[in-house]
Amino acid sequence: MKDKPKVGVYICHCGINIAGVINVDKLAKEAQDFDNVVKTCSYKFMCSENGQKLIQKDIKDELVNRVVVAACSPRMHENTFRLTCKEAGLNQFLFEQANIREHASWVNMNDSEGAYGIGRDHIRMAVGKVSKLKPLELTKVPVEPSCLVVGGGIAGMNSALSLAKEGYQVYLVEKEPSIGGHMAQLDKTFPTMDCSACILTPKTAEVARNENIHLLPYSEVESVDGYVGNFEITIHHKPHYIDQDKCTGCGACAQDCIVECGNEFDLGMKSRKATYIPFPQAVPNKYTIDMKHCIKCGICQEICPVGAVNYEDKTSYSKIKVGTIILATGYDIFDPSVITQYGYGKYENVITAFQMERLLSSVGPTNGKVKRPSDKKDPKTIIFLQCVGSRDFNEHGHKYCSRVCCMYATKQARQYKEKHPEARIYIFYIDIRAFGKGYEEFYNRAGLDYGITYVRGKIAEVYEDEDKNIIVRGEDTLLQRQIELKADLFVLSVALEPRADMNQLTRMFNVQKSEDGFIMEAHPKLGPIETLTEGIFIAGSVQSPKDIPDTVAQAKAAASSAAGLMASGEIEIEPYYSTVLDFKCSGCKSCLSVCAFNAITYNETGRIAEINKILCKGCGTCVSACPSLAIVQNHFDTNQLNAMILQAIPNKSKIENGGY
Repeated sequence: MKDKPKVGVYICHCGINIAGVINVDKLAKEAQDFDNVVKTCSYKFMCSENGQKLIQKDIKDELVNRVVVAACSPRMHENTFRLTCKEAGLNQFLFEQANIREHASWVNMNDSEGAYGIGRDHIRMAVGKVSKLKPLELTKVPVEPSCLVVGGGIAGMNSALSLAKEGYQVYLVEKEPSIGGHMAQLDKTFPTMDCSACILTPKTAEVARNENIHLLPYSEVESVDGYVGNFEITIHHKPHYIDQDKCTGCGACAQDCIVECGNEFDLGMKSRKATYIPFPQAVPNKYTIDMKHCIKCGICQEICPVGAVNYEDKTSYSKIKVGTIILATGYDIFDPSVITQYGYGKYENVITAFQMERLLSSVGPTNGKVKRPSDKKDPKTIIFLQCVGSRDFNEHGHKYCSRVCCMYATKQARQYKEKHPEARIYIFYIDIRAFGKGYEEFYNRAGLDYGITYVRGKIAEVYEDEDKNIIVRGEDTLLQRQIELKADLFVLSVALEPRADMNQLTRMFNVQKSEDGFIMEAHPKLGPIETLTEGIFIAGSVQSPKDIPDTVAQAKAAASSAAGLMASGEIEIEPYYSTVLDFKCSGCKSCLSVCAFNAITYNETGRIAEINKILCKGCGTCVSACPSLAIVQNHFDTNQLNAMILQAIPNKSKIENGGY
């Protein structure tokens, strides 16, 4: 655009978020004297329809050809105002947003003068930059109408089914031999006390028989290449050593297997055979041989009626192309043995709540009859301890609340009391967090109707007497007194934590982690299921701990977002990518190692770096790393950044004259 910049500055009151601290009318008047500014105004809510119309009118009347909005964070409303410019006929990239809420008023609530000065400088810098901006165009790329869903738990299954019902091809990858995830290990679900298997089994069967879902159990994603709309995925299929096409699930091989080994599904409290299915209702209901424990005695091979056993089975790989990806890999269970004062791993009758869940299950290690591990007797007194690994600010635990622990402890206590009304049950807690629909009523009934005793306080000391009883000492902070109790069983309500392979997962898919170790969303409020990598969505506890209803809701939201992207047939890529100036590039390869998105390759023939504009996210790292100044980033080039710097320096004449 060769026309002289005519900048319009529009300042938002943001209710009282900005106007309550900064004199916006004075600021608008002062902005009239900034270079290239021809129009200023302020309005209570610039993001409202009326506020946007003010901007559009000035553009249509040809009063302005550049727009600066001084308001909140660009993460909140940059797209709003860019679309406003576009609808009025102005290139949407001739716009700049100055964040005077988060950067000025909110951080200087008690210093109006200081906030005013910072807000003024932000607007000056935005005006300087917008005056140097160039029109840019969006890049369109085609989108494959298929989706990869990683993780076969309740989140992954719901995402896959939602997409499949809309006619999209879905590849559901699960690292275990069967789908169902942690929900398959649960006995009942709160607050309705529905049977977990009764809810889950129809869902797993529906996934297995849906023609649009390609179920890939016992498989893992090996590599991810490409970009939004055109991801190329390599999948690693682990050997089952039993032909899954031939296996009928009759169980003859497992029945006569002579090898007993630990059962991961029952958390080590019950053995299984080396030839196994994870649980009775598993989908697919096909057997796998655990070669870490199999002695290759040949019995299963001899008795298999269909000849499905193959000791020579090998790892295989397949490649697929998808347009979108949903990550739903779930969580791991916190190991409380690192908190040594609670005695887990030292005393037999100290267990986790997830082990308690399996003991309560009718298909668990004790067929639903809870027994003390030490002597297989019915416990008369049970103590639950909350927040084990959660809300813990030392090196062993996690700072966040795991959300479900208060409710699953209450549920388990209630289940046991229903069968053993004479039992005494205590739940030691810091705060009870009954946040969901029907949860508060569920918690209240546990105390009133079932006689479960809640003790506000932490436990400081745990030890064992000669009869294997667990003695706990702590403090009742409501009564402000020390307390000592004897229990037959001590249950630790452990945290949900990020999966152990989270670092590998985030590197492979080029997504980011938040401070707590879970995958970071694009925006905590406006983009809770998107990631910062276009075309990749998240669902369930891979983002943060959550209960089943929230997990299912997020899974369907992720599917809806993926479907919306695929339905368009193509996607627009923002032009904030970097480009290489061939005549300046020396071929030093400095940029290759610093690119976090693998967007840069080296052209051996031309001996220059090349940037894939679809993969590039415009972070600018390569620009700063290039010793030849051969890389330029759209919308953030040197002239534009220098213009901002010049506006921010009070005595800018020194820079203009070479004084700095």
